[in-house]
Amino acid sequence: MKRERFEDLFSPRSVAVIGASNNFGKLGYHVMKSLVKGGYSGEIYPINPKGEEIWGIRSYRSLGEVPHRVDLAIIAVPAALVPPVLEECGQKGVKGVVMITAGFREIEASEGAELQERVREIAERWGLPIIGPNTFGFVNLPFGINATFTPEFSRMEAGGVALVSQSGGFCHLSGFLAMEQGVGFSKVVGLGNRANVDFPEMLEYLAEDPDTRVIALYIEGIDEPRRLMEVAKGLRGKKFVLAYKAGRSEKGDDASRFHTGSLAGNYRIWQGALRQAGILEVDSTEELLDTAKALSSSPLLHGRRIAVLSSQAGPGLIASDRVEGEGLELARFSSQTQRRINDILPPLAIRSNPVDMGPAWYDPGAIVRILEAVLDDEGTDGVLFLNMFASANLRLAQGVREYMEK
Repeated sequence: MKRERFEDLFSPRSVAVIGASNNFGKLGYHVMKSLVKGGYSGEIYPINPKGEEIWGIRSYRSLGEVPHRVDLAIIAVPAALVPPVLEECGQKGVKGVVMITAGFREIEASEGAELQERVREIAERWGLPIIGPNTFGFVNLPFGINATFTPEFSRMEAGGVALVSQSGGFCHLSGFLAMEQGVGFSKVVGLGNRANVDFPEMLEYLAEDPDTRVIALYIEGIDEPRRLMEVAKGLRGKKFVLAYKAGRSEKGDDASRFHTGSLAGNYRIWQGALRQAGILEVDSTEELLDTAKALSSSPLLHGRRIAVLSSQAGPGLIASDRVEGEGLELARFSSQTQRRINDILPPLAIRSNPVDMGPAWYDPGAIVRILEAVLDDEGTDGVLFLNMFASANLRLAQGVREYMEK
């Protein structure tokens, strides 16, 4: 159901840009550039009261003048004009809205919250899902649409990571870093003030998205944290979910409330809730990208039993402590697996779990056979492989890669 509701929003056959402009100083200029130069293949309908040609495309004075179907409306007009524009979207049969306009719940004056509530009521009456307000938009890389005011994001690499962020600034920070580091995205979505589309709805949608393997969240605060955790629990064993929680300090908490008008809350409570929901917490933008990239190429773990294979005994023992400290357990090898390992390693090495592969450092083939024996064991759900063989690292990495690609 969630996928059907959002399908025309994130994969629109036609887009209207309300507030489109030829003026570089207007957001509507950059939205048009993102669509036109970004290679969007659907129909584009610029909306501007002047009725002039915009980016070489015929424009219309109002959405009602467009003679064709409009799936997505991108709104970049002053906040006071948004309610009547949204009514027009509903009357036109628009399927979804990206509301770039700011000046709603995020401002200190009560009028902002009142205006956002009015927007929400109009959207609910017409059944319109809204990304925003106060958003930078979204990018759907596999579909080929950049519905943001950041044309550079059209050059992002497509991949299996979906980023959902309350902050457009964080989308920019992580997006540009990802472009440098080769992290591929399926979607990048800036939720902004979350008028009627919040983290739980996005998780439900992405759970059914075949292009997404990893869901990365940047959270400042949320109105329904319990619902988010319930949805995340349902994704265990299906997709990886990780989160970077901002607003950890008291001052940061206050700033989060101001930035997007969100409920932030005690960070320790958040830590416990994320852990219980199976959401992996990260501590920086760089860690979020590194983790997401690693997980996007990793198979899902369907059990808790872990084998630790280490190039030396000490790191293996440390890793074993961490495995159990994270709520996992060390796998117990079958007698057949143990015999296979014993045939490869001498008695001076630790041959049970964790396995000390040190004596075989010069023989990548032997280490691959140990890995194969452990992976063949039905009592093992995953392997933590620690490689610190210095000059032998490259040969070993090549051997393991060749084995894993078979």
